[in-house]
Amino acid sequence: MDCYKDFASMYDLFMDETPYEAWGEWIVSRLKEHKIDSGLVLDLGCGTGTITEYLAAAGYDMIGLDASEEMLNVALSKKEESGADILYLCQDMREMELYGTVAAVVSVCDSINYVTEPEELKEVFKLVNNYLDPEGLFLFDFNTDHKYRECIGDRTIAENREEGSFIWENSYDEESRINEYALTVFKATENGLYEKMEELHYQRGYTLSEIKELLKEAGLVFLKAYDGETHKEAGETSERIYVLAREWGKSENGASRSNKV
Repeated sequence: MDCYKDFASMYDLFMDETPYEAWGEWIVSRLKEHKIDSGLVLDLGCGTGTITEYLAAAGYDMIGLDASEEMLNVALSKKEESGADILYLCQDMREMELYGTVAAVVSVCDSINYVTEPEELKEVFKLVNNYLDPEGLFLFDFNTDHKYRECIGDRTIAENREEGSFIWENSYDEESRINEYALTVFKATENGLYEKMEELHYQRGYTLSEIKELLKEAGLVFLKAYDGETHKEAGETSERIYVLAREWGKSENGASRSNKV
């Protein structure tokens, strides 16, 4: 079963309490803090484009990239309604190809956790470094091993609404560090019946130390890690962590630099 195939049409309904606006405000603040007030920004794993739209409205020239055609179809519908100037690309982040470099790359809502092999995540980070402007910014979040192991692993979450219902069954393997969640969605139809949809999703729990090492091996420079809830310094009990990193290896005049800091 494919991730975010059938569920794409219901995704925004069940994510309507997600604090996207607060996330967007915080992301823009970090970008401006690092002197990125405009220019091209890539939303990596953009999903249905909510954050992409927010950043476009904040004045950035946006590219949204996601592997799910169905999620991007929802994003395109939002673009048509808002009139935002956004380029959407249907690509796997592990093999992404852009037309040039960007001022910043952002990735939120644990898109990084869907890359379940550390070596593949390192390749994603290498690609990010390759497509960033000199000293461009990479801002992303990830769910921690602690969150899967102590908070949501082996839990079942369910929600029932008039438009539909879902059952989300988690199962975390501490040895492989893979969280499997079986998602069952019931979507209301016009004839009063419900259509049943099922998907399997897999995410890997990472530690901050692992992320730092992968960034280093990919050539990026780690800057700071924030707790996803408090935005203070990330700690051992942080469930979601925001990471700031920057490009290394290019210079303003096009000459390459050695990977030393």
